Amino acid sequence: MNKRTALICGISGQDGAYLAQFLLNKGYSVFGTSRDAQGSSFGNLKKLGISDQVQCISMAPEDFRSVLAALRKSNPDEIYYLAGQSSVGLSFEQPAETMQSISLGTLNILEGLRMMDKPIRLYQAGSSECFGDTHGEPANESTPFHPMSPYAVAKSSAYWLVNNYRDAYSLFACTGILFNHESPLRPERFVTQKIIHAVKRIASGSNEKLKLGRLDISRDWGWAPEYVEAMWLMLQQNSPQDFVIAAGNTISLQDFVDTAFKQANLNWKDHVIQDPNLFRPTDLAIGCANPSKAEKELGWKASTRGVDIVKKMYQSLT
Repeated sequence: MNKRTALICGISGQDGAYLAQFLLNKGYSVFGTSRDAQGSSFGNLKKLGISDQVQCISMAPEDFRSVLAALRKSNPDEIYYLAGQSSVGLSFEQPAETMQSISLGTLNILEGLRMMDKPIRLYQAGSSECFGDTHGEPANESTPFHPMSPYAVAKSSAYWLVNNYRDAYSLFACTGILFNHESPLRPERFVTQKIIHAVKRIASGSNEKLKLGRLDISRDWGWAPEYVEAMWLMLQQNSPQDFVIAAGNTISLQDFVDTAFKQANLNWKDHVIQDPNLFRPTDLAIGCANPSKAEKELGWKASTRGVDIVKKMYQSLT
């Protein structure tokens, strides 16, 4: 088999770095994009020890000419579009940038695929945030969308763009509707890493208080290194389909916090303050998934679930 080439848009993030590692192990030639490839540190690639194995190029997702230039330079067989503003909380502060980087970026990639002179398979990173609050009912591929944040609106728009282009232009394009997935590569602005790092500092003698918003929300948390395999598997199918990718196990943020502090033999109630200023304007109460289609058709199933995610994240800092 000829060596395949993959282009990962947004390679500097958590998923992009793990996906690059996964594809390199599969024998791929890997290109990765960043807005400023020469100025970016690519810290996650360095943490994984693969920065010298990836060819990084600059690409601004909102600029079609920049996107087309990146496609022509890399000439990929597969594209993984993981770029764009990735924080739900930040999307309330930067809604326009969030919409442009996700929705317009996806549109430009799709338009670029139409202009390439060979068939290219596209994976687009969707989000469980598109479902909104399903009131505890497990969401699957047929669950209606009800986005509750600018981030979720942008991801919903990207999902429908992919579906439209797939049907209208016969492109091999699909969306992975991923539920929350964590790892040591998560930036500390994400609440999971914020918790883990705070517990570590408190266990080492810090007198700080961990300030959090709502503790009663529940999410289906998974382990990011496992999820990138599902992305790849989606592009190996005979026909393009969308899949819900999740662990199928939901726990509350309070359970997450409790487990994290227990790793340091501490009682979370002695160290956590609930801060109303950290409440989001809108926030779904329960994220619950039914990933059975992925198990049946992709042969993929999460092996790390629930509080085991917390333990692995904590242990990664020891």
